[in-house]
Amino acid sequence: MSEFQEREQRHLARMLRKKAIIDERIANAPNECGLLLVLSGNGKGKSSSAFGMLARAMGHGMQCGVVQFIKGRNATGEELFFRRFPEQVRYHVMGEGFTWETQDRQRDIAAAQAAWEVSRGLLQDESIGLVILDELNIALKHGYLDLDQVLADLQARPAMQHVVVTGRGAKDEMVELADTVTEMGMLKHAFQAGIRAQKGIEL
Repeated sequence: MSEFQEREQRHLARMLRKKAIIDERIANAPNECGLLLVLSGNGKGKSSSAFGMLARAMGHGMQCGVVQFIKGRNATGEELFFRRFPEQVRYHVMGEGFTWETQDRQRDIAAAQAAWEVSRGLLQDESIGLVILDELNIALKHGYLDLDQVLADLQARPAMQHVVVTGRGAKDEMVELADTVTEMGMLKHAFQAGIRAQKGIEL
C-alpha cells in the first residue's frame, strides 16, 4: 500500500469515528424549543450575526421582529434591507443614537423603556418565530431598564419563539438564562488605524 493510500485510509477511519460520535450526540438531542441566544463581547459582529439569523429565519418563512435599542440616529444597511419585507419583519428602530451622542440619560431611559414596551408586544405574539433585541445588553448595562422585568418577560414568551440579544457587557443573569452565549473578541479593528465606519461593513 502506498503512503497516499495509507493516509487516505487513516483519514477515512478518523471521519468514521467522528461521524459516529456526532450521530450519537444528535440522537441524544431530539428536543426543539425556542432558544435565547446572547451575543456579547467587545469584538465586531454581534449585530451582524443576529441579522444573519434573521435572514435565515425569513428563508424558512418565519415571521420576525426587530427592536433596536441604541442605534437609530442614522439608517443602517440592515434596516434599509429588511424594511423591504414588511409582510414578514416588524422592524422598530427605537434608539436615539449612541450614549456618547445623546448625552441625556433621562431621554435614553425613556427611549429604552418605550423600546421595551414594543419588545414585550413581540414577545407575547405566538405568530412571531424570531425576535432580535439589538443592543439590549447596553440598555441593561446602563440601568435604563429593570433587569428582573426583562428576564421575566423573556421567560414568559411563547415556547417556540427564538430571541437573540446583542450588545457588549451582557449581565450575568442574562448569560445564565440564555441557552447559547457567544463572546465576540477583538484581535484587530480598522478603526484603530484611523479608518472610519463604512457602508456595507459597519453601517
